[in-house]
Order: sequence, then C-alpha cells, then structure tokens
Amino acid sequence: MDTPPDIYEIRITGHLSPEWMEWFEGLTVSPEEGGNTLLAGPVADQAALHGLLKKIRDLGMVLVSVNRVSFDETRLHHSKKENQ
Repeated sequence: MDTPPDIYEIRITGHLSPEWMEWFEGLTVSPEEGGNTLLAGPVADQAALHGLLKKIRDLGMVLVSVNRVSFDETRLHHSKKENQ
C-alpha cells in the first residue's frame, strides 16, 4: 500500500498569480493579505521538496516559511479562509 504524499504549505514574499501553478508542479498558488503568497499541496518526497525550494531560490523569491501539514489541517485552513 502506497502512502499518500505529504502536504506542504510554502509561504513566500510577494504576490504570484495562479498561472504559476504549473511551474510549481501543481501546487495551489494563493495570494494572501499582507503581500505573501501561499503555495500548498502534495509533495511526493524530500527530493521534490528540495526541487521546489531550488525554484524559489533561483527566481529570487524570499522564502518565509515551509510547513508540512496533514490533509485535515490544510482543509481546515482553507475553509477558515473562505468563511472570512
């Protein structure tokens, strides 16, 4: 039985449009109030995570945070945001 990939939330400084989803391997791209962008979604493994972080670095983006979260935490975060 395969285990599902870990869900990550990667926060960067600056706003990106949703068109960047393909560049970031299908992660959801959500601009936030305060000028940050949240990249969120499943990441296959540590090598894929390091690849995403390398893209962020290579584009000169400022990394704010990287958090591994469970599926329920991600769903809760997004539903809270939608209800605000």
